[in-house]
Amino acid sequence: MLVGIDQLSFYAPPFYVDMAELADARGVDPNKYLIGIGQTQMSVAPKTQDIVTFAANAAKQILTPEIQKKIDMIIVGTESSLDESKASAVVLHRLLGLNPFTRAFEIKQACYGATAGIQIAVNHLAAHPESNVLVIATDNARYGLNSGGEPTQGAGAVAILLSANPRILALTDETVTLTQDIYDFWRPTGNLYPEVDGPLSNQTYIDSFQKTWDEYEKRYTKTFTDFAALCFHVPYTKMGKKALLAKLADVDADTANRLLQRYEESIHYSKRIGNLYTGSLYLGLISLLETSVSLKAGDKIGLFSYGSGSVAEFFTGHLIEGYEKHLKKESHESLLNKRKKLSITDYEHLFNDTLDISHNRFYQDSQIFSISEVKDLIRHYKQ
Repeated sequence: MLVGIDQLSFYAPPFYVDMAELADARGVDPNKYLIGIGQTQMSVAPKTQDIVTFAANAAKQILTPEIQKKIDMIIVGTESSLDESKASAVVLHRLLGLNPFTRAFEIKQACYGATAGIQIAVNHLAAHPESNVLVIATDNARYGLNSGGEPTQGAGAVAILLSANPRILALTDETVTLTQDIYDFWRPTGNLYPEVDGPLSNQTYIDSFQKTWDEYEKRYTKTFTDFAALCFHVPYTKMGKKALLAKLADVDADTANRLLQRYEESIHYSKRIGNLYTGSLYLGLISLLETSVSLKAGDKIGLFSYGSGSVAEFFTGHLIEGYEKHLKKESHESLLNKRKKLSITDYEHLFNDTLDISHNRFYQDSQIFSISEVKDLIRHYKQ
């Protein structure tokens, strides 16, 4: 029995910043952002949107009444949690109108959370093939104005529906997971922004890919020639390429060129959205599938997931016949093209205009799901 990804969609909030304009405002050579980091735009969210609304707006694109009835598990991967106790998945369960007899929970391990959710979903579906599992990666990556991490911010969500007999990507049991206790990126409870050791984080990411790939090659006797494409977690779009290039030195030119071409296709959306934390790998998968014209049914795809702190995993899948019929390229492109570009002044105002849940207040937002009211320390959402 095949188990894997049946539907995929993403959501980004309706505002963005042009990275060349941000560089000018910060007194930085624009090429440092455009080429060095590999970003052209960065999504920005208003205070009326949060990880719950990102997730709901992403999931609504792939839910039908039939699917809603079959979902018996909803998992949210995030490192932008809104509550130290209650899981955002519980709120989403209500907003999305899911079956009341559904398991709902939230997973945190930096940018690895959604991958952990997918592996739990695969095991659940192997035992309950009649059901569906909804995994949502949702985050708001914020480092602060004028900070070193500012150009690697971003916001949004990716919704992933998993099932038996999937229509997009069948996942295999070829997987390697690596855990290392390293403080390359962390956010102590109560801290508004994360702490980052940039050089250590970059090196740990690259080393983690090398270790998981080497172990994968050893366990499963596969090489890069077996893969049509590789997708990476991309906190910024040059990061995955650095890790890939470090392993391609001894690979034949045709294979190296193919994998590098597919990599460029996998970062098409990330260049325009920025860092989605838990969703970055899966935004890359969507981008690859919706951008590439070279892929075909049966192609083997490798996925490298990395969460600082750190946990990494390399896992694989193969494309299903007719997968392209279940993509949402037109709606995704439309979503990005309809966003409003903010001036740097407006961006800074929006960034600093944060939600204060200690004050009761009504809010208005045109998005289908948004915060409509704050009352007695509770966020109320418009459906």
